[in-house]
Amino acid sequence: MVQVFGFHLMPYKNMPEDFNENYNSAWVNFSNSHFDPETANELYNSYLDELEYCEKMGFDGIGVNEHHQTAYGLMPSPNVMAGTLARRTNRAKIAILGNAISLHQHPQRVAEEVAMLDVITKGRIISGFVRGIGAESYSFRLDPTKSKDRFFEAHDIITQAWTEDGPSAYHGEHYDAFNINCWPKPYQQPHPPIWCPSQGSKDTIKFAAEKRYTYLQTFSSIKNVKKSFVAYREAAKEAGYTPSASQLGWSVLTYCADTDEKAYREAEEHAAYFFDKLMVMPRDFFFPPGYVPPEAMQQILKSKAGLGTPGALNFRDLVDDGFILVGSPDTVKKKLKEYHKELGFGVVNMNVQFGDMTHDRTMNNIKLIGEEIIPMLHQLEDQPQTV
Repeated sequence: MVQVFGFHLMPYKNMPEDFNENYNSAWVNFSNSHFDPETANELYNSYLDELEYCEKMGFDGIGVNEHHQTAYGLMPSPNVMAGTLARRTNRAKIAILGNAISLHQHPQRVAEEVAMLDVITKGRIISGFVRGIGAESYSFRLDPTKSKDRFFEAHDIITQAWTEDGPSAYHGEHYDAFNINCWPKPYQQPHPPIWCPSQGSKDTIKFAAEKRYTYLQTFSSIKNVKKSFVAYREAAKEAGYTPSASQLGWSVLTYCADTDEKAYREAEEHAAYFFDKLMVMPRDFFFPPGYVPPEAMQQILKSKAGLGTPGALNFRDLVDDGFILVGSPDTVKKKLKEYHKELGFGVVNMNVQFGDMTHDRTMNNIKLIGEEIIPMLHQLEDQPQTV
């Protein structure tokens, strides 16, 4: 059985008409003078309605995440969004994908908030941990060369807070934590499931495999998803176990309509807004000096060529390469069966809304996925994979 999650970035839709002519980034320094609270109020409530509808339509879970100082996503606190959803849903898992723990000065705050959510929902929380993208190093004036080490230390503090009776202490290079004594403790024991979303970081893959956490590949071609899954399975083998399909997840922009022609036409319109406006930023924002090791930079630049540059990415290429899953329900089911056989994933995390997609189109997308796609995915058997 493949678990299906409905994921949302909660983007700001009303970007200036002259954005591409006069602005080089939707991140960090794109002025909040362009933000309209009335518009955002409507967006927030529509977006929450969409995620709640995912539960009604049979999704196994719903997902939110964290970004800062950007029109790309209006969720600087994913835990606030998870809290908003906690009492308006009663079955679906709520996946926080994730808290950018390396950005926090006090990781215990994350431990406490996620534990609260887990208790309120009686154990429906999935806790994703991420580093935060390179641009957020600028937003918080953090040394990008320390991002990875801060992430690992923050993770250790949070899991210690969840699993050890306090008070206890943690002393690291970046964090000194005294009186770690989490009230409340999580409902799930020893703690909520931890997921590690990434675009293919070798260190993240190795870390997730060694900890037996679910690894979730984001914004990648099928070729790179497969490469990362192979690396995870190899790391798991070195750690002495064979991973289950549920430890491998694929996150993908997904759009269904009644016909292939309609789906392609509508998805292309909203993907253009997503890639040519919301994702736009200077290369240094994506990869500030020291954010990734020099030996990995060349491969990363090759795999992410065109990302962040308006008009550089071709929609049909994005579909053919697997960055976007689009078509009629029959077409999408066929593609998913093929990709599942090739990749062996046990989780598919669908971006059910992207770019400036309207509420009506998003709701219809969710409806078609729920009625046509999810029953098929629930019937798929795990694909044995070897390395």
